[in-house]
Amino acid sequence: MKLKITSILLLAVVASFSFLAFAPKADIYTVDVAKSSINWEGKKFAGSHTGTVNLTSGTLAFNGKKLAEGGFIANMTTIKTMDGDKPNANLDKHLKSEDFFGIEKFPAANFVIKKVAANGANVNITGDLTIKGVTNSVTFPATVVWNADKTVTATADKIVIDRTKYGIQFKSKSIFSDIGDNFIYDDFTLSVKLVAKK
Repeated sequence: MKLKITSILLLAVVASFSFLAFAPKADIYTVDVAKSSINWEGKKFAGSHTGTVNLTSGTLAFNGKKLAEGGFIANMTTIKTMDGDKPNANLDKHLKSEDFFGIEKFPAANFVIKKVAANGANVNITGDLTIKGVTNSVTFPATVVWNADKTVTATADKIVIDRTKYGIQFKSKSIFSDIGDNFIYDDFTLSVKLVAKK
């Protein structure tokens, strides 16, 4: 009996190794940062601001044409306000300060895909977003398009982020209840487009 159990366990181990050995290897696509983009929007009681952040690097991994994993790194030192294509150097400086993203201590933010689920023709992506050294899980819808030039474009039009979860509390009404109308909303949004090639 003991020999039979041992044989079954040995067979299971061999089968597991065989499966791993013949599991298809994911195809890695490298993000072209020149063709990719991150846009942001933050709102306050009296209006809103929009702008950009440059990408440092990124990868997307596919099993066949199914997105499996990946991520990207954003260069927070490049955060830039572009309200109607009009720069705002003073706001850029404030966003880079400790009140917001503290770029001297935290020059990069990054996102790592943890789960990809089908959503009709699109996907729902869940991953770990790290800002100012704090990591939280975020989930958002995205589209993946295979292009004629053999590149792939992954686009997320609206990633909603609660800045207070990353220690960014400046003029947050949920933190400072007596601030009146002089507040900035906790949520800001990102629009991310990643163009990658094998």
